Amino acid sequence: MQLTIKYFGMLAEATAITEELLETKTCSLFELVKTLKNQYPKLADANFKIAVDQQLTELDYIINTNAEIALLPPFAGG
Repeated sequence: MQLTIKYFGMLAEATAITEELLETKTCSLFELVKTLKNQYPKLADANFKIAVDQQLTELDYIINTNAEIALLPPFAGG
């Protein structure tokens, strides 16, 4: 499956990119995050939320083909 991965803020700095297309056999968000942390070691200690197709999700989410994944750093607000 092909996924669009978008990185924001400090996560874009950690990966040195803001977006990439990723071919993967991964089907769960947990497996994808594990793959990304192996590919980009600076993500291993990073705290971030994940949105799939603009909806915040949990790690047990099953990813569909052509999904857009966004890694979002912590943000302040209130």
